[in-house]
Amino acid sequence: PKHFAYVKIAEGCNHPCSFCIIPRMRGSHRSRAQADIVREARELIASGVKELNLISQDSTYYGLDLRASHSRAISSPEKFSAAAQSLPADATTLCTLLRELNELPGQFWIRLLYTHPAHWTDELIRTIAECPKVARYVDMPLQHASDAMLKRMRRGHGHDRQRRVVERLRGAIPHLTFRTAFIVGHPGETQGDFDELCAFVSWARFEHAVVFRYSDEETCAAYAMDAKVPPLVAANRARKLVGLQRAIAREKNRALVGREMDVLVEGPSEEHDLVMKGRHAGQAPEIDGSVYLSEGEARAGEMRRVRIVQSSDWDLVGDLLGGAPSRAPKKRVALKVVAGPAEKRWQ
Repeated sequence: PKHFAYVKIAEGCNHPCSFCIIPRMRGSHRSRAQADIVREARELIASGVKELNLISQDSTYYGLDLRASHSRAISSPEKFSAAAQSLPADATTLCTLLRELNELPGQFWIRLLYTHPAHWTDELIRTIAECPKVARYVDMPLQHASDAMLKRMRRGHGHDRQRRVVERLRGAIPHLTFRTAFIVGHPGETQGDFDELCAFVSWARFEHAVVFRYSDEETCAAYAMDAKVPPLVAANRARKLVGLQRAIAREKNRALVGREMDVLVEGPSEEHDLVMKGRHAGQAPEIDGSVYLSEGEARAGEMRRVRIVQSSDWDLVGDLLGGAPSRAPKKRVALKVVAGPAEKRWQ
């Protein structure tokens, strides 16, 4: 669609995660020049784009490889923090990129995708809080919450680090939407590890969380690990975690009923005639839910004010505020939630 775009800011990754082949496929992290990214952003905004989705394999590492005498061995939180603090004042970082993009003229969102918990700094949190065009949206795949599993996954940090990052983000950025991902069934995962993951999810109350079942890949380090988890056990754990997250998401969406928010109109709904749909800032394209617009008239690519009037586990229904009255018959969208891990249906 013409109203949003993906902007790649870097390629590759320096993390040795046991379940991932990205470093082998993409190589080490390589940041794109900030001026080049800003130039592309200007062109996209001039063409009508209302949402810039910044992507890479590890967006929070952006710029660190551009410093003099760069070393790949700074992926851990402690080494990354020390390297970031030693940068000169004019160094390129994710913060300098976000602040320059935020200063571009026009009405648009900047969405930061694919961040790593080891690389969040106080300055980055402050930058997001202070830049009004940067969506209050954090996409941070955490993968697990048990110290034993995070170590086997080679994530470079532990449970306490993740908990502190979540607390800092929630405390500093009002109305934050937090999206994450977890892997269950990784070799070595015990029932105790899984119970610890469920307790963490219950505590953190993420707005969006997806669950993957581990699968062997010969080129990954986890392939050679012992204590494989039986597929049926992994499937049952995934089902339980999805159910837990579904209940949390339902409560989170229900709390939005009555709120007014800006919505980027996507276009006609595939599920229902005469209904348009869009997304608020807490819904990324193609991976999160939608806001279905049951009253009024709108066009794809418009940024409109909407009052939320109904919610489900994944989606919302809202009424357009202001603008020209609708010439089409007004139609209230009725939402029916169907049992299953992720199904939804509108009638």
